[in-house]
Amino acid sequence: MGVTLGPAKGLADMSSSADFGPRQSEGETNLSPQRRAFHERHLDDAARALVEADARHFLHQAVSTPCLTAIHKAEGIWIEDVQGRRYMDFHGNNVHQIGYGHPKLIAAIKDQLDDLPFTPRRFTSAPAIDLAAKLAAIAPGDLSKVLLTTGGSAAIEVALKIARAATGRFKTVSFWDSFHGAGFGAASVGGEQLFRSGAIGPLMAGAEHVAPFTCYRCPYGYPCDEAGAPRLDLCNMTCANFVRYVLEKEGDVAAVVAEPIRAVPTVPPPGFWRSVRQACDDAGALLIFDEIPTGLGRTGRMFACEHEGVTPDILVLGKGLGGGVLPIAAAIARPGLDVGAAYAFGHYTHEKNPVTARAALTTLQIIEDEGLAERAATLGGRALARLQEIKARHPLVGDVRGRGLLLGVDLVRDRETKDPAPDAAESVLYRALEKGLSFKISMGSVINLSPPLTISEADLDRALDILDACIGEEEGEN
Repeated sequence: MGVTLGPAKGLADMSSSADFGPRQSEGETNLSPQRRAFHERHLDDAARALVEADARHFLHQAVSTPCLTAIHKAEGIWIEDVQGRRYMDFHGNNVHQIGYGHPKLIAAIKDQLDDLPFTPRRFTSAPAIDLAAKLAAIAPGDLSKVLLTTGGSAAIEVALKIARAATGRFKTVSFWDSFHGAGFGAASVGGEQLFRSGAIGPLMAGAEHVAPFTCYRCPYGYPCDEAGAPRLDLCNMTCANFVRYVLEKEGDVAAVVAEPIRAVPTVPPPGFWRSVRQACDDAGALLIFDEIPTGLGRTGRMFACEHEGVTPDILVLGKGLGGGVLPIAAAIARPGLDVGAAYAFGHYTHEKNPVTARAALTTLQIIEDEGLAERAATLGGRALARLQEIKARHPLVGDVRGRGLLLGVDLVRDRETKDPAPDAAESVLYRALEKGLSFKISMGSVINLSPPLTISEADLDRALDILDACIGEEEGEN
């Protein structure tokens, strides 16, 4: 039985629903006693009024209502709230690869607004064409045919439509605990209870799921080594073999949909994607890679799949493609999948908007000109080494993992049992916010660190110092 929250409910009253609903996986729970305590300690009257007004005017949903506080400025790696507190943003909903308010991006958007602010959908424009050509030029393999949308969820659903049309099939295989968007199709192939269960169903037919690659806590029960790496000699990559098993048992799957590196984050075992790619080819299924949160340089290469040497049939981008300013996403397919000429798989009103296209083009140019993918690889290696050192000193840290500037710190109650420590993770979050560092919690107990790729070494070190101190403080109180 759920709890109905009326428009007159205050922040304290809303906490009553925290005991209901699905298991939290995407972000920290926003109805917890710790969130309430943060509000009580840190919101002045003006900030509280804004947060309560937000809760009053917007429909309530998990992880966004009530909000943490109200932001009035975003610049570079920083966000600043209405009370003047500044936070290094290591969350950013993964839109801030180039940082907030990059001057070249802002100037390009202003120029485009003056030149051509909109084109009706029956027409094209130079910025849209240039963007499609640029995406084809940088995409791996022969991916070169593009459809643009206004968000990643819609781009995933475009990819699903292409897969259905190209294969004559409708089934998909994807992974539990994945997130591919909030639309019905995207939520169907996603694997987070928060977005697909309860009153949301029934969802899209034919959406099959398998356990994800999660070597630290292998769903199939195989052990990892002390560093959290897979014991392939024992497991024989059962996670990949089971994808093949399902493809063969179903016999008529249109596509496998997945993140090439899980944004939790979790790095795939060596050879995982080569095995899945072969299984897809053998079964006549397409491979769709969702790089919405992990592409555009974050993992140390322009696309996360490049680390695996595997090219999908369709690659989906979003989030950071608009430079942290405007919403735009893309599905990039190989030429043989241009099969929908008689139908409309997208045709969104703002699909070829010249302003959003210009924002994406400029963002890609900034990533290339400033060497941000290479910078993510260098700084990410430095950060991962520091996190390993933090792990060695703090028993609360069970595992650290990541690639580039997509990093995770898995907190546990006990290293032997690997029992997750969600309360400790939430406590560390609020301690860090008080010291000027914002990040996301994934899967309940994983501190997810995704800073702008423009971050300086000094600021990265400072952020890790804060995290180190907060973990130590939490251990000292328990």
